[in-house]
Amino acid sequence: MKKQEIDHILVKMLDYHRDVSDLNFTVGKPMQVESAGELIPVDIKPSFKTLSPFQTEILALNLINQDRRLTKTLLTEGSCDLSYGLPGKARFRVNIFSQGGNLSIVLRKLESKIPTIEERNLPKTMYKIAEEKNGLVCVTGATGSGKTTTLAAILDQINESKSVHVITLEDPVEYQHPHKKSTFNQRELGLDYDTYAGGLRAALRQAPKVILVGEMRDRETVEIGLSAAETGHLVLTTLHTVDAGSTVNRIIGMFPNEDERQIRIRLADAIRWVVCQRLLPKIGGGRVATFEIMGTNLRVQDTVLNGESDGKTFYDIMEASQAFGMVTFDRHLVGLYEEGQITQETAMAFASQRGIVGRGIDSVKSARGETTTDIEKLELDSAYNKAI
Repeated sequence: MKKQEIDHILVKMLDYHRDVSDLNFTVGKPMQVESAGELIPVDIKPSFKTLSPFQTEILALNLINQDRRLTKTLLTEGSCDLSYGLPGKARFRVNIFSQGGNLSIVLRKLESKIPTIEERNLPKTMYKIAEEKNGLVCVTGATGSGKTTTLAAILDQINESKSVHVITLEDPVEYQHPHKKSTFNQRELGLDYDTYAGGLRAALRQAPKVILVGEMRDRETVEIGLSAAETGHLVLTTLHTVDAGSTVNRIIGMFPNEDERQIRIRLADAIRWVVCQRLLPKIGGGRVATFEIMGTNLRVQDTVLNGESDGKTFYDIMEASQAFGMVTFDRHLVGLYEEGQITQETAMAFASQRGIVGRGIDSVKSARGETTTDIEKLELDSAYNKAI
């Protein structure tokens, strides 16, 4: 299969449906594209009713393009990551993985235009994050929840406002930042460095002010990242966690029990912001992001040091600190409902504490003059408890 044939198939798939985010090649299924979180089969000529193991393997090998490192990684670890470009059309983050002895491929479309905080309608707190001088900022969420886009918007704000050296360690490089006020050096795993830990250790000798680490995958990377944050660097990174509390616990849990106290002390000093996000179905089609944002203050530091307890959780702190840019998922969900972006059912389905979201939605309905219950014809029983 020639590159022109692969490019032709990918272009046809991209153009098959609006707002395509992923291309999916799985044995036993037709070619599929993902749009607004749903997989849609693609009908192109020549027609592929179902993909055979041979077809996905040929496509995978052509995407790898005789790269020995990627071939070895795929054979030994069962999956590999790479980037692929359609000149003038799109760039993709590609994951090739083995399942049941066959190869499957998922191509995530990367945006060519750098997003801004304003364009993406991100919380105003992102501007505060871009102004930080040092410390650790974690952006967390499931795969495909938009973490990379949020980080790209924060980096773009830094690029617009500060004249600093920025180093990114990515797998692969997704958004290609132009040099504006800042100087960007974007390094790709496998091409420019071997491991996140090795790349991060080298970055400390490259005089950056801002370091982006694509993912904190292991204890060594976290330890070096904390050291970088403690020595005056602003470290931005991602984790696969669901909320602010689990992010702190996940970082601490990477270390043995005998080191827990020391790591709690270091983390309490280093952490600046934890931003968690999820993508929800939007009214009218598409998806909208909801956020949980936790900054640092004395209460947060104390809870990181000593752990959560009854009445003193990260959730409680965020609830009481909305004036300082913090917000829980539940409060943000109510805000999205009030703006008419999501339905009540969606808000309740993604709520962390349904009671809080339910009361918030009732308050919004009351302010609009809408009914908050479907119970009708309530009246006092005047005869109750009277002597017969």
